[in-house]
Amino acid sequence: MAGEDPRARAGATGGNTGAPAGPLAGLLVADFSRILAGPYATMLLADLGAEVVKVEGPAGDDTRSWKPPVRGDVSTYYLGVNRNKRSVVLDMREEEDAAAARELARRADVVIENFRPGGLARFGLDHDSVQAANGGVVYCSITGFGTGAGRDVPGYDLMVQAVSGLMSLTGDPDGQPYRAGISVFDVMAGNHAAIGILAALRHRDATGEGQRVEVNLLSSALTGLVNHSSAYVAGGTVPTRMGNAHPSVFPYEPLPTADDDLIVTAANDRQFRSLCEVLGIAGAADDERFATNAARTAHRAELRPVLVERLAARGALEWFDLLVAAGVPCGPIQGIDGGFAMAERFDLDPVVEVGRGERAVPTTRNPIRFSATPASYRLPPPDLDEHGADLRAWLAEPEQREDGT
Repeated sequence: MAGEDPRARAGATGGNTGAPAGPLAGLLVADFSRILAGPYATMLLADLGAEVVKVEGPAGDDTRSWKPPVRGDVSTYYLGVNRNKRSVVLDMREEEDAAAARELARRADVVIENFRPGGLARFGLDHDSVQAANGGVVYCSITGFGTGAGRDVPGYDLMVQAVSGLMSLTGDPDGQPYRAGISVFDVMAGNHAAIGILAALRHRDATGEGQRVEVNLLSSALTGLVNHSSAYVAGGTVPTRMGNAHPSVFPYEPLPTADDDLIVTAANDRQFRSLCEVLGIAGAADDERFATNAARTAHRAELRPVLVERLAARGALEWFDLLVAAGVPCGPIQGIDGGFAMAERFDLDPVVEVGRGERAVPTTRNPIRFSATPASYRLPPPDLDEHGADLRAWLAEPEQREDGT
């Protein structure tokens, strides 16, 4: 049976969802990335309507084997970033498969990869080779440390958390540095890649020209350190670990209550006054030691016990309801189960099921809401080479152009 252009499968609506076509409907993304940053970026694009072909080697994406935890026998890590994609196995060591990969790149609107710089050149899949055959392609490369002097350094999120300075900021002041609980810079780089791709597509719409988009984990990390980066580059200050305290705002940390700790973030004078009123210490807001944020930060050692004494009267969840009602940002420290429960409480519908029957997989909802072109959830994360036969057949056929020729 002849292969079918994956762009035609979703039709005029968002797959089988009945929703309008996504804002990226009709775009074909050739995804040569694996693990997290690239797959996260392409899942975001796929949720918005792009047709993503996930190219895997014979062993599959590394995260397929990152177990536990699992759903059935499938890694939940893999499931978390690979919905709405079609999988094809192409062994680049085989010329027939390498040729199919080149043909996919030639037909694609977007190519994304996270090999070491230069790693795809021997297969004719580097930017210059792909661009020569596909002048309008948006070609996105994600690396650890760029394509200059850091080109040969492999990039993993934990490495970048270490060298960027994030770990020097995480943990108790007198304790050891800690990694963040997630691969925060992989996710950040994936977001930056998606933004860069969309900007390049906008440029292509205006000019007809494709371009190369480069993202690296270290640069994503340094911009993601925001106020700490600015403290260094603009103020000459090297920030250090402060545990859960904030260097510039107080209160902005966990404070004990009658049962559990409560995050209290009274980040401006109005919020602090409201906090004091709810706690029954309204006069503290007029105390010159606490009247402004700068004063509160300078006198945190004096203010903290005052707040702790009052918070001891009730539990964290009770204070949460009272303080939020008064406009004071705060929140109990919960497990991930609590986070999903709170999202349900606030009608955010955080879980969407993708697929049907035995293939149904619960996944986390795309965080972007659109009034006219919502995200769609068309395909469960694919089995290895699930769509390979059809895709290889399609790539072996002459491409049919929009005019039918």
